[in-house]
Amino acid sequence: MKKILIANRGEIAIRVMKTARKMGIKTVAIYSEADRNAPHVRFADEAVYVGEAPSSKSYLVGDRIIAEAKKLNVDGIHPGYGFLSENANFAELCEKNNIIFIGPKSEAIRVMGSKLAAKDAVKNYNIPMVPGVDRAITNPKEASKIAKEIGFPILIKASAGGGGKGMRIVEQEKDIEEQMARAISEATSAFGDGSVFVEKYITSPRHIEIQVLADSHGNVLHFFERECSVQRRHQKVVEEAPSSVLTPEIREKMGQAAILVAKSCDYLGAGTVEFLVDSELNFYFLEMNTRLQVEHPVTELITGVDLVEQQIKIARGEVLTIKQGDLKITGHAVELRVYAEDPLNNFLPSVGTLSTYKIPVGEGIRVDNGFEEGMDIPIYYDPMLSKLITYGKTREAAIQLMIEAIDNYKIVGAMTTLPFGKFVCEHEAFRSGNFDTHFVKNYYTPERLKSGFENEAKIAAILGLKIYHEDQQKLRLPLKN
Repeated sequence: MKKILIANRGEIAIRVMKTARKMGIKTVAIYSEADRNAPHVRFADEAVYVGEAPSSKSYLVGDRIIAEAKKLNVDGIHPGYGFLSENANFAELCEKNNIIFIGPKSEAIRVMGSKLAAKDAVKNYNIPMVPGVDRAITNPKEASKIAKEIGFPILIKASAGGGGKGMRIVEQEKDIEEQMARAISEATSAFGDGSVFVEKYITSPRHIEIQVLADSHGNVLHFFERECSVQRRHQKVVEEAPSSVLTPEIREKMGQAAILVAKSCDYLGAGTVEFLVDSELNFYFLEMNTRLQVEHPVTELITGVDLVEQQIKIARGEVLTIKQGDLKITGHAVELRVYAEDPLNNFLPSVGTLSTYKIPVGEGIRVDNGFEEGMDIPIYYDPMLSKLITYGKTREAAIQLMIEAIDNYKIVGAMTTLPFGKFVCEHEAFRSGNFDTHFVKNYYTPERLKSGFENEAKIAAILGLKIYHEDQQKLRLPLKN
């Protein structure tokens, strides 16, 4: 593999290119009109324009991307995450055009892309699943019957997609019909598939996922877990590895379960198996993400393995040289997704020009970044600017370094999740490890964040006044003529 095209943009495109460059592989960037001058375009060896600013006219036009890849004699395409990364048709298009898709085969993407199909694929492997039904439900009366059997509260959930869309928690039978209609409507609108199913709602869940790698020679490894429970609108903001609550025994059981999930769909490459973990540390299979995850850096830091390098090697047909026994957890890593969002206004997107943009540097600090000072934040794409990752020998050290790194990350021109990340890292629930996916609902309000700002301002003012008074009291010698 001498040349790869990265079918993505921003920080993940640069992240993939860095590893490709290290491996002596040439890279091709693609860009839309909005990204013509973006850093990922300059970072690549070659770059090609693929369409207008909206992703539906550029980054999601698989036929055009394939055509450009063929013109440039590209050997493989790395999809990153988002856009076409979990599009089975695009993976199949690569296969048909003799271009290596750096990811799983199209059939595995298809199976795991549907939560119902995924449940069906793994049901013979004795993997724990949340009580409920593994088939589509359209009749509210049938949903009521199931709810009575498994007990309230229940979760009505879209089979396709994710990100909290087509998902409704129902506490009482009288609300089933209305909430089911809303879930079906939302799922149809978001994914073009209105299939929903019903399962027991785990009331205090933690969202813990296992990283896996599988080669084409029958080897499947797990790379331990990531804790992803701090979320807003069912989407992750703060992640860490390892989890502070898993015992070595549960970690191994979850790892082996994740390996079985990968085997159930003849998986290839890097993937993530997601689980819900209840307050008693029982775990349940949730879904599989058939791509590299946003939060992969925390796994890389605690294992010392470059996951993108392994993806490329597996795509070239190489055998995994790592054995499960070689892998061990060293230290702790925390990641904050730095979104251009306003945490004081329900995390709504905050676009603008980055008049100041200076990233923190130092030992144990990693920033996977896609922006630079002076750039406008496009309105067309996911609002993530970068990922801020810190690593320490202990969880406490990694969290403290994250707080310091946030303080040294200077952004003017847009509101970001940096203050929210600091709020999380300073909160006792997070520091103690005693939290779940309801962290934001239970502990966070804009008022609390504002209160923190005001306290910091007061401290800064007091320190400033103290320094001024000390300065005034110093003996001033007259200047000699």
